Amino acid sequence: TLHPDAEVRIPSPISVPLLQVCAQLQLPPVLTYSDDVLYNWALKENTPPGTLPDLDNIRCLTLFTGTKDEEEFYLSSARIELRGVEALDLMRATMDELFVGDRIALRRITRYLHSLAAVVDNLSTLLLAVRNGCAPDVFYRDVRPWFAGYDSGKQMWHFEGLDEHPELAYPTELSGPSAGQSSLVHALDIFLGVDEYSHSNSLTGHYAPKSTQPNEPKKVAFLERMQSYMPRHHRNFLRHLSSDPRPLREAVERSTGHVGRELREAYNAAVRSMKAFRDTHMRIVALYIVGPSRRFNVPGHDTKTTPRESKT
Repeated sequence: TLHPDAEVRIPSPISVPLLQVCAQLQLPPVLTYSDDVLYNWALKENTPPGTLPDLDNIRCLTLFTGTKDEEEFYLSSARIELRGVEALDLMRATMDELFVGDRIALRRITRYLHSLAAVVDNLSTLLLAVRNGCAPDVFYRDVRPWFAGYDSGKQMWHFEGLDEHPELAYPTELSGPSAGQSSLVHALDIFLGVDEYSHSNSLTGHYAPKSTQPNEPKKVAFLERMQSYMPRHHRNFLRHLSSDPRPLREAVERSTGHVGRELREAYNAAVRSMKAFRDTHMRIVALYIVGPSRRFNVPGHDTKTTPRESKT
């Protein structure tokens, strides 16, 4: 067991092959959201080919603690990703109609946006449902420590053996998994045209990772940094979406008349649903991180108290 301030040294027989694999995958050498959510579920029972699984018919493949609380924490995000498939379908259909751009197309887009708002509202419901199976104190005490990255503590991380491998860049992005690494949420922001606000340094804060190298990385907005932790195909999709020549928000702003008014109402409904989803996420952060951190840092607090007694 290491002291919280002790240096972490990764020996060369581990660090070199790890960084070689990560260079091919274009991912940092740490646990990511894709590891514990996107690639960490399987069906309980087989479903017909080509159909989405029932959201209650999935289980986790790998757990650190073996607790149902940890499993439910991952599965709540997996359910959101699966439910989000419909949101992606609606986005695709909308972009097809934007290519046409006539009044019939705008009416169809209006329907798609109302449907998208309903899907995002359902994502908020799924996110809140994590409270039914994962106790906040169990998560904070037993599960969250496994997510600790380089920027979560005071200790230095040293990847040994890189002097003999100049082709390998010394890693600077070493945060743990975060819901901010979900490409679904980024895609919704980009599609709705609000990413310049959600990814703004002034709103999300920014962070320059600690480095043992002389050239300190520049500060980057949090959500922009989180894209480097996504599978590269997800990052490529987000870049493609950002470069779309027919952005939805501009089309809504240009629309006029009765059709345009209905389109703006539908667009605003979708944006309000996204805001509600983000507000729900902040409620979960307060419940699972802020609240337990205060309780566990109070002198005399018994961390062995039954966690479910503190569940709200």
